[in-house]
Amino acid sequence: MKRGINLVAAAFALTALCYGLARFAYGLLLPQIREELGLDVIAAGWIGGSAFVAYCLGIIFTFLANGTLGPRTIALMAGTAATCGMTLVVFSDSGWALGFGIALAGLSTGLTSPPLASAVASQFSQEDRPKANGAINAGTAVGIMFSGMAALLAAGAWRELYALFALIGLGVSIWLWFAIPAGGNGDESSGFSFAPLKRPGLFALSASAFLMGLSSTAIWTFGADILRGEFGFTDAQIAWAWIALGAAGISGALTGMLTDLLGTGRVHRLALLGMAVGTVGLAAASVSSVYGFLAMSLFGAAYIVSSGAYLIQGIDLLADRPDLGLGIPFLVLALGQTVGTPLFGAVLNLTGTTVALAAFAVAACIACVIRPRSKGVSGTAQQPEQSGRRAGYFCR
Repeated sequence: MKRGINLVAAAFALTALCYGLARFAYGLLLPQIREELGLDVIAAGWIGGSAFVAYCLGIIFTFLANGTLGPRTIALMAGTAATCGMTLVVFSDSGWALGFGIALAGLSTGLTSPPLASAVASQFSQEDRPKANGAINAGTAVGIMFSGMAALLAAGAWRELYALFALIGLGVSIWLWFAIPAGGNGDESSGFSFAPLKRPGLFALSASAFLMGLSSTAIWTFGADILRGEFGFTDAQIAWAWIALGAAGISGALTGMLTDLLGTGRVHRLALLGMAVGTVGLAAASVSSVYGFLAMSLFGAAYIVSSGAYLIQGIDLLADRPDLGLGIPFLVLALGQTVGTPLFGAVLNLTGTTVALAAFAVAACIACVIRPRSKGVSGTAQQPEQSGRRAGYFCR
């Protein structure tokens, strides 16, 4: 039991590191980075998009490496990628150098989730896995909150913050080596097959995930920059907005309970609509800063819940391959983010803040009406309660 607790704690730390710091801190610190390196909004978008491209590559790698490399090896690769990427950011003196560091840091997120799921499966019983996975999942929101609090304490010192994050990454990587046991995956799924891609309903789910990912980049990459450049938020206010986003995101732990109570489809539609309202609502920060905080909070909660709903539906459609059921929707979601980041930068540059936010909010609205009708493989689909419980993890 003691080893299991150590595993959950280390996995929690890796999740906070890779998602909360290595991936999403870029959006928080972008205003300071742009000012020092002289980046325009389009270049900033392409650099942010590189992290999502790397995330996709990391997910694909875990599909191919499943059954060949153990969870500890892949998790250690994730921690190393995050640490090295953020170290490169510290010393970056141009957009190209920054982009390479951000991409390497983003690669870590694609390498994080599958090995942690396998490690939990090998160390915990079926009954205890949801609790372990739910605790690990909270790392994303807590990492976002930590980056916001660190930005409050070191206002304007983005290089020093990334240096701190890299040191944390080094410590977490060493911890992982001792916390995750050597050995196999703990499940019987292996390799990648194209056959599941023909599963009825998967295309609709993937199309919706793509649009959701595209829509989310308005806040994840440019939210802080908009608050500062357009609405006059100070660095301290931006940090508090980021903390509010992360705190609200902790509500994602309730995704499974909500889907059991209201149904996956209804919860997912409400979450996507919440994302749309939070995105376009950011424009209301021009009236009062309170609206900016509310918009960021609503977006944070809605994004995490929506991500969990994609997971539930993916596992329902591919109940015989849950590794692909969780991996494919998140891969396509990241592809949407890859396209959306530079696209939003271009739209923002051409049309202005309000139009750009409204356009990307529309993408989330379209996503909410595209959903799979199939229940997956006959005779293998999970019961709602099982799906809901498994949704405690990868909700990001």
